[in-house]
Amino acid sequence: MSRVGKAPIAIPAGVTVTVSEKNLVTVKGPKGELTQQVDSDMTIAQEDGNVLVQRPSEQKRHKALHGLYRALINNMVKGVTEGYKTEQELVGVGYRATNQGNTLDLVLGYSHHYVFELPKEIKVSTTAEKGKNPTIILESIDKQLLGQVAAKIRSLRAPEPYKGKGIKFVGEVLRRKAGKSASKK
Repeated sequence: MSRVGKAPIAIPAGVTVTVSEKNLVTVKGPKGELTQQVDSDMTIAQEDGNVLVQRPSEQKRHKALHGLYRALINNMVKGVTEGYKTEQELVGVGYRATNQGNTLDLVLGYSHHYVFELPKEIKVSTTAEKGKNPTIILESIDKQLLGQVAAKIRSLRAPEPYKGKGIKFVGEVLRRKAGKSASKK
């Protein structure tokens, strides 16, 4: 049995989980509301303040869906209570990030600016302190959407392996390469 799938999801105070007849799971909490369509083979049950995801058989497909939907529902519960946050830093001379509401304006060493319109579910803020790299802070209750937007921003100028210039996540360890001069000995 799936180790992830069989673990119960604890429902914190102030959070309500409802399941419709068509297996549409809705999670409401202090930060907002999220919905997820669950495969019709899976059974979602609530008991003792926990949500349980159950599968009908030991088929490979059912085993895969079991852990997947348990993880998705758990991410929804965590999202509406705590929320998710990701930070990215711009490494490079002249790289800048500014925001006006949900519009992100990036200067990444190209001949033009990147103006990035973010979804309304994501809150963005930027910081630019002297002596430190500019930082982009993204916050949302939807983990999947947050990761997708962060990956799209990173893809505009992915970090290169020689000097490390580009957009990287704070705390990300990059694999660095030695340049041409290091190989001549």
